[in-house]
This record gives sequence, structure tokens and C-alpha cells, in this order.
Amino acid sequence: MIITDWVHVIAGFFILLSLSLGVEASPLFVHKYRLWFTVFVGANLFQFGFSKFCPLGLILKVVGVPEKK
Repeated sequence: MIITDWVHVIAGFFILLSLSLGVEASPLFVHKYRLWFTVFVGANLFQFGFSKFCPLGLILKVVGVPEKK
């Protein structure tokens, strides 16, 4: 997998985790303020669409994840 694949997988996981912790109907509910993490991840994905800058992408590059196949 390349960096963009990992970014999508990790962002999707964090969104699902945040929703499961922030939605009252969830058995894992903690507090509704956990939904702010969903906003944070979504905002990062949104700004990446315009600027092509992704902090997670930089971290994955340092760890050694390939950029292209």
C-alpha cells in the first residue's frame, strides 16, 4: 500500500471510531464532544484537497511507506 491508501484507511478508521464514541445510540458512547475529532479529520481531508499538504502523509513518509507503486 502507498501513502494515499494508508491516509484513507487511517482517516476512515478515526472517523468511525469517533462516531462510535460520540453518538448516543452507540454501545461505546463516551461523550458527544468526541464528535469534534470527526470534524478535525474531515477538515484535514478537506484542506488536503486544496493544498496537497497532509501531516499524516509526512509521518508515513518518515516511517518509510512508499509514495508510488
